[in-house]
Amino acid sequence: MKYDVTVIGSGPGGYVAAIRLAQLGFKTALIEKYSTLGGTCLNVGCIPSKALLDSSEHYHNAVHNFKTHGVDVKDVQVNLAQMIERKNGVVKQTCDGIEFLMKKNKIDVYRGLGSFVNKNTIKISGEKEEQIETDKVIIATGSKPATLPGIEVDKTRVITSTEALKMTEVPKSMVIIGGGVIGLELGSVYSRLGSKVSVIEYTNSIIPTMDAALGKELQRVLRKQGFEFFFSHKVKSAINTGSEVEVKADNDKGEEVVFKADYCLVSVGRKPYTQGLGLENAGVKVDERGRIETNDHLETNVAGIYAIGDVVKGAMLAHKAEEEGVFVAETIAGQKPHINYNLIPGVVYTWPEVAGVGKTEEELKKAGVKYKSGSFPMRALGRARASMDIDGFVKILADETTDEVLGVHMIGPRVADLIAEAVVTMEFRASAEDISRMSHAHPTYAEAVKEAALAATANRALHM
Repeated sequence: MKYDVTVIGSGPGGYVAAIRLAQLGFKTALIEKYSTLGGTCLNVGCIPSKALLDSSEHYHNAVHNFKTHGVDVKDVQVNLAQMIERKNGVVKQTCDGIEFLMKKNKIDVYRGLGSFVNKNTIKISGEKEEQIETDKVIIATGSKPATLPGIEVDKTRVITSTEALKMTEVPKSMVIIGGGVIGLELGSVYSRLGSKVSVIEYTNSIIPTMDAALGKELQRVLRKQGFEFFFSHKVKSAINTGSEVEVKADNDKGEEVVFKADYCLVSVGRKPYTQGLGLENAGVKVDERGRIETNDHLETNVAGIYAIGDVVKGAMLAHKAEEEGVFVAETIAGQKPHINYNLIPGVVYTWPEVAGVGKTEEELKKAGVKYKSGSFPMRALGRARASMDIDGFVKILADETTDEVLGVHMIGPRVADLIAEAVVTMEFRASAEDISRMSHAHPTYAEAVKEAALAATANRALHM
């Protein structure tokens, strides 16, 4: 069979690229080595983790907040098996939806490991082995959890995010190695359900890639929820002793510290996954970190072979991969698409949620950019008090001279959705005053964005 374009990998980048290619009239093939489509995000990442986050938040509210709301409940119990079953249902429904979209768009789906025979021939090793010919290829094979030297992930007590999404018991205690997004989200799930969660982080803060004020506030809130944090610790080993895990680390004084817990979640980021692709057969180059090298059009050193998502440089985010999938499809069609990587938002789905887009305050200081900052606390909002979600704030950074919005950073209820307002604002290069003069419905969480813009414009927030 001959195709115009073949996409290897069916995660958010791959399946979106395939859909856009089909819309543009290309005969398209999609290759996926696993039995379900959707990649890490839909199967063992974004979607299942949010399902468990929502379920655990309902339980947490039932135990801690319902009484205040005037809702009396007795003998509230965690039914982890039912939580996992519901999560599996959400995943299945979502993955089935991708199958439907492939059929709707007349995309041929092949099951098996796709690998290059040469730049225009792809071998598919599944239940049967077959080959297809293709004019162009998009590599969208994603990433897998990274680990550390000296740590063997046995998937029993020393686990990754994949195993954390299908636990059969609520641990009494859990040590998380890494204070990034994935660890904090999954730590939140089990902390709400009753686990004692300890986070060991090599740097001196959590979510270190985001604005420092967000990490500081999230740390305060999570401590209140029962988290313990151990910063500037270098983990040396994590050993399954049978009934527990023993984690050894050196603190900032060089002293060895020993942690013991029921489980250890290794959450130190992810690394590009290109195993078995046969890149060498096509002559595709990778960098020193295993990422596929691409130019500004996301084309590799081999003409006609492109790469997107977690296998190339940049943030490992599902929505970044989607944008790149559309970008490459439209580039192949001869269009002139554009991605502003500065305006791809980052989100942490703890509660409160955390979100940011654009430049952080630290980045602006380092670059010597003169800016002004305006913040507004969630607790000053009537809507936040009504829902008992008073932690957090919105911070807007604007150019000191032009007032153009340079960065927006939020922590609070539903900021994963609110950040889109900031993205739209910055895509149109609007000013803080522009936001401040737009009507925001009352009472809403979004009013915090307007108030922060007022604070940044002329230090004239109305409600503080």
